[in-house]
Amino acid sequence: MSVSPVTITTPAGKAILVGSNQPLLLIAGPCALESEELARTVAGKMQEICARLGISYVFKASFDKANRTSLDSYRGPGLEEGLAILSRIRTEMQVPVISDIHDVSQVSPAAEVLDILQIPAFLCRQTDLLVAAARSGKAVNLKKGQFVSPWDMENGVQKLRSAGGKNIMLVERGASFGYNNLVVDMRSLPVMRSFDCPVIFDATHSVQLPGGSGTSSGGQREFIAPLSRAAVAAGIDGLFMEVHPDPDKALCDGPNSMPLDGIEHLLIQLLRVREAVSG
Repeated sequence: MSVSPVTITTPAGKAILVGSNQPLLLIAGPCALESEELARTVAGKMQEICARLGISYVFKASFDKANRTSLDSYRGPGLEEGLAILSRIRTEMQVPVISDIHDVSQVSPAAEVLDILQIPAFLCRQTDLLVAAARSGKAVNLKKGQFVSPWDMENGVQKLRSAGGKNIMLVERGASFGYNNLVVDMRSLPVMRSFDCPVIFDATHSVQLPGGSGTSSGGQREFIAPLSRAAVAAGIDGLFMEVHPDPDKALCDGPNSMPLDGIEHLLIQLLRVREAVSG
């Protein structure tokens, strides 16, 4: 099944194409912006690895994690400071950037900085937010809600397209399975690609145990690699990963984050799987 490519314009004005017969896309970085230094460390290392392996790279980090389990959980530096950090990383490191937006008021300032606007899974049905994101003219990364079937995501795609959205990607990040658990139905990947949208597999949120540690979410990072290999074999167009130099000390989503020093080995495996499947 082929999908029309999505175009992401880099800070240098070059086009990254995502879709059938295009290089694998990797969206990776820490869950939340903890510090500019850490963000630069991750972005620089990932940029170097991806350039060497022929993978398209976009740096991700949230300026605000608005859906943390506890009121006391770290959320990030906020809209103004977070976008300033992302803007400097984008300009000085010449790497495309993506971050979550949570309401219509954030769309305009975010679109001035971000190359891709991301709609969080819990907000995938918020019509006004989707319409505003599409009208910004930016590429949109729409995450499938844990409570939404893959075929119902076509409604979100139609909302974006009706508002002029053209560069739309869909993200699989697991479905709720009882309490504090997620499972990945690999059938969702070809189903969502049938809407003529590239599909991204969120390999790290898919192993999250939402709220599974009482006042925070747990995770099973040991399953990142096998699920990623399965998703690549199923024909996805890109991967989304939360990557951190020391996941056990991360301020957000550490239990389900990929260690920075292990990412290159996994990416090499995934490229071999992709090559084998493509024949």
